[in-house]
Amino acid sequence: MVWQMRLVSSMRASPLLRRPVLQGLTRPIASSASNIMAQTTVQYTARQTLSTTVPRTRNLELDNINPHVRAAKYAVRGELAVKAEELRVKLAQGDKSLPFDSVIFANIGNPQQLDQKPITFFRQVLSLVENPSLLENPEALKKSFGYEQDVIDRAHTLLKDVQSVGAYSHSQGAPFIRESVAKFIEERDGFPANPQDIYCSAGASSGVNTLLNVICNGPDAGVLVPIPQYPLYTATLSLLNAHCVPYLLEEEQAWGTNVKAIRESVIQAKSAGINVRAIVIINPGNPTGASLSAEDVKNVLEFAAEENLVVIADEVYQTNVFAGEFTSFKKRLRQLQQEEPKKYDDVELASLHSVSKGMVGECGQRGGYFELVGFDPLVAAQIYKFVSIMLCPPVVGQCLLELMVNPPKKGEPSYELYHKEYNGIRDGLHKRALALYDAFRQMEGVECQEPQGAMYLFPTITLPAKAIEAAVEEGRAADEFYCMRLLEATGVCVVPGSGFGQKENTLHFRTTFLAPGTDWVERIVEFHNQFMAKYK
Repeated sequence: MVWQMRLVSSMRASPLLRRPVLQGLTRPIASSASNIMAQTTVQYTARQTLSTTVPRTRNLELDNINPHVRAAKYAVRGELAVKAEELRVKLAQGDKSLPFDSVIFANIGNPQQLDQKPITFFRQVLSLVENPSLLENPEALKKSFGYEQDVIDRAHTLLKDVQSVGAYSHSQGAPFIRESVAKFIEERDGFPANPQDIYCSAGASSGVNTLLNVICNGPDAGVLVPIPQYPLYTATLSLLNAHCVPYLLEEEQAWGTNVKAIRESVIQAKSAGINVRAIVIINPGNPTGASLSAEDVKNVLEFAAEENLVVIADEVYQTNVFAGEFTSFKKRLRQLQQEEPKKYDDVELASLHSVSKGMVGECGQRGGYFELVGFDPLVAAQIYKFVSIMLCPPVVGQCLLELMVNPPKKGEPSYELYHKEYNGIRDGLHKRALALYDAFRQMEGVECQEPQGAMYLFPTITLPAKAIEAAVEEGRAADEFYCMRLLEATGVCVVPGSGFGQKENTLHFRTTFLAPGTDWVERIVEFHNQFMAKYK
């Protein structure tokens, strides 16, 4: 059966433009572009035919989908992660043939998957905003379930603002929640923050996507990205058909930022016809765990001012700092604007934060924000339009964001438990980071920078020539080969350095230090010793 279509059109003056419709029915839509109305009647008649041609095939095939989607790569959820999940399922089904009894997903910063406990105050408040009927009996909440009065009060405050977590909020985020974020930034940095410059987002990743979509204005657009980097940036730039302009971090200097190297990358990009528009800084670093000093931050801002670059400061690990203290780009920019008026006045800065990392670790709730500093109001309006296309960020995630930036204060009923849980998580992360670091230091051919922050280590591995030859025979990069053998032998899933980018002729892998206990660390050490002995 095929369909034939017959069109009957008439034209007359009208302020409305009508769509083609079936059987003469019309549905007007406004048009500001024309005063001409086209009324088109579409009539269909059926004609039966015999089909002896090629059988129907799917419209979408691998070679005809968006090529930029095909080209994008995201290593932390790549082949190794898929294989790890397959092994986990086998174990869950009772398979006893594997040489390990658990799979450790050290490939991604997913704290609660690795048994990090949620903070009680946060979850109690969320339970009430999710089910407000519980608030009808506050005495039962307190006597039977241990809810404190400040939990109940906060739930009422949030519900007053959002009305219901099942309803859309303002596209930029609920007003009260953005006010809390602004207060948090002001208390952190000592400089004012405007709630109108705050955009709640579905995690920091959503904010990155928004910013890069607005910044990348064509196929010649480029963005400076640190190498090694979190592959969200290269993947998003690939989707946008824009250029990643890599700049190497200095491993020998604790993965520090070298402005000279950044400048050389810009010169090379410009000579290739790339319009470098922004620079990404991940601080503390992912995958490196490095934490930038105030001087490093100043150097980047100075370079951005000279080159007229938008600064994208990915600061989602700002509470995961073990060495020194965190210095936000917003704080340092405001200080520089005071110290050297005019020089930094036009610097455009977008800073991101999230509920997914730190001691909160609520990745699945999808809450975060970004703050715009120094942006043209007309550009900010376009950013608002972009986020409004997706209507609003998850409202539960917004509520959790408010709790993160405005936790219980000293003297409030929930403070003692919150303080105990928060510090316990922080101290546990630091302890596990040092234990893993010490293990790497004892392994042949492995070098690792001392952990400074975030939740990752990114050791260098030097593999025997025979191992590299075996990798080539298998059609894999050498670090990927190593990581696959590690997974198959121990159940520990890490990510090869090639997934993040690395200096030529070097090999690395990234692992989190989120998993509890030391058994999995011992598995890595034992595997490594056997691997090195096998391929010597």
